[in-house]
Amino acid sequence: MQGQQSFDFSAAGEIGSYIVEMPPAASVKDPLPLIIDLHGYSETAAIQASFSALGSYGSTHGFITVTPQVNKAVQYWDITPGSADQKFLGDLITHLTQTLCVDKHRVFVAGYSNGAFMASALACTYANRIAAVATVAGIQAPPGCHPARPVPVVAFHGTADPFVPYQGGIGPAAKSLPAPNGVGTLGSHPGSKGVKGISASTLPIPIEEARWAARNGCSKSPKTSNVASGVTLIAYSCPGHATVELYRESGDGHIWAGSQAMVAIESVVGKTTFAISADQLMWTFFVSHPL
Repeated sequence: MQGQQSFDFSAAGEIGSYIVEMPPAASVKDPLPLIIDLHGYSETAAIQASFSALGSYGSTHGFITVTPQVNKAVQYWDITPGSADQKFLGDLITHLTQTLCVDKHRVFVAGYSNGAFMASALACTYANRIAAVATVAGIQAPPGCHPARPVPVVAFHGTADPFVPYQGGIGPAAKSLPAPNGVGTLGSHPGSKGVKGISASTLPIPIEEARWAARNGCSKSPKTSNVASGVTLIAYSCPGHATVELYRESGDGHIWAGSQAMVAIESVVGKTTFAISADQLMWTFFVSHPL
């Protein structure tokens, strides 16, 4: 199998599907890295595949990309520990490692927005199976998280994000999104269980990174360096290669750095930088952080 294909998949009482993209030279004799690419709130797997373009990047860099979704009135991930969505994704990883030629030491999760919240949560639940995670516009260090091992993370966040504000809280743009049941908006259901399961925390992004670093036993003070125009890397020194990094994108919105597809929706999500490529940076990070 090569190229992009879609498959139905049901697990944990949920009906869903996934898009898989394989490198053209994939061989069953050569286990490949796997990146699970998680969509944002009210978006589909197909939209996420377009936003991130990880599938096409992986096809030229030698990894498998799988972009899943669970069929709901409004697409989202319930990040609550023990949720059906978490079990669905755990079962999907099992299914993929059984049906594709996957290197089990190089299973990674990337996520955008609500998908980044879920990637953060999966690092707690499946730390013994997920080598490292990448979060775009939504790193969280969930309270009560006790992973089986320190999980490396590379995060990306724009300082002008109107959905998940860099300085914390819930952005005005997020409150106008449709509610999980499709009735009304998120802003009109602030205390509902579903909304709490979508975004558990509203702390400033640097605080979330610092909490993750503390959980990984890293240094208390990060090293800050300018890596590109308007982009600052905030990196913690961590034992056991459990690296914690955040790329702070000055003036960027709720975006995937380097995504051509996001330029068309700039009026909704804000400015996109092309000074860096989230795909390239997270893949470099993943390569150096196997299980």
